[in-house]
Amino acid sequence: MLHRLIALASVAVLTTTGAVCAQEIKLPPTMAVTAYDTGTAGFNIAVAVGKMMKDKYSTDVRVLPAGNDVARLAPLRAGRATIAWMGSGIYFAQEGVFEFGVKEWGPQPAQVTLSTIDCNGASLGVARDIGVKEIKDLRGKRVGFVVGSPALNQNSLAIMAFAGLTKADIKPIEFASYGAMWKGMVNNDVDAAFATTITGPAKEVETSPRGIIWPPLPAEDKAGWERVKRVAPFFNPHVATCGAGITASAPVNMSTYPYPVATVYGSQAEDQIYAITKAMIVNFDAYKDNAPGALGLAVKAQSMKWVVPFHPGAVKALKEAGNWTPEDQTHNDGLLKRQDVLKAAWSEYAKANASTGEKEFLDGWMTARAAALKKAGMPNGFE
Repeated sequence: MLHRLIALASVAVLTTTGAVCAQEIKLPPTMAVTAYDTGTAGFNIAVAVGKMMKDKYSTDVRVLPAGNDVARLAPLRAGRATIAWMGSGIYFAQEGVFEFGVKEWGPQPAQVTLSTIDCNGASLGVARDIGVKEIKDLRGKRVGFVVGSPALNQNSLAIMAFAGLTKADIKPIEFASYGAMWKGMVNNDVDAAFATTITGPAKEVETSPRGIIWPPLPAEDKAGWERVKRVAPFFNPHVATCGAGITASAPVNMSTYPYPVATVYGSQAEDQIYAITKAMIVNFDAYKDNAPGALGLAVKAQSMKWVVPFHPGAVKALKEAGNWTPEDQTHNDGLLKRQDVLKAAWSEYAKANASTGEKEFLDGWMTARAAALKKAGMPNGFE
């Protein structure tokens, strides 16, 4: 009898604890988030997570599509959005480079809640009808670039660098947005464009008369990968087993980085980001199958030692999920220190050069940035 009472008491304690845990997750009644254009992997995952929040917490999540990094991050910076589902643009924003090196921006305290790495890859998709087999075959071909999107553009340059190609070796074709660029693939206005293999527009090209391939970036080509990482240190070799023109039985050795990244600002309240991150962790089963790539938001799939730090609220949730080590903390502390170094360098430089012309300002900032990082013993990342 005593054993039965103890067992019943244990069940009561566990039930109560579960109820308390559920009550700890308090989301706002409404939330706006930004993502890439409608139909992209980032947009679809944002919608899937938003539906979970509606079903579990009655939170109405509005997903705002935006065609470039600046447009996606601006509402977050202004406090009109709670999350920006970013790609590698989160790294460029942190570093204060390209479009984020202008006077209105500078290094941003962008931080991670959860990010996605799944069976897909991220690289240059190429129209099958032009006969390209390897990255080197892109010489002289039309490659898409998006105005105001340093992530997409730098990513394309990084992939081309695998074969030693630069922008001077191809025919750059500019588009107003990511969606417009991929429409250009279907319409034969461009031959190659950057994307994840599971994005909706890539699927559209696959089923079009042009078709699609993803030229390989084999990990054993060390020299090629050194060139990639000089342009984009956030890329890593990856075997893609899903996406447009890819199957588990016909995988492709290519590249990837976390995408999309549920991005927040370091200034956002720890309790708020903790609740959002925990909601995504404990309700993973409710959305993991509702969008291609959403499986990559699993706790154990997280890139713990990437190039952008986790938000303290996310750290708390990850610790509770048993996915945070002392080594992770050390790495994260180093990244937060990097953000402090960049912020201090920007503050000093921007104040002293407020009246400088835009081009001169950006050139000077890149020099000042490099000097500050060197003094702090940190890598530049943009040699």
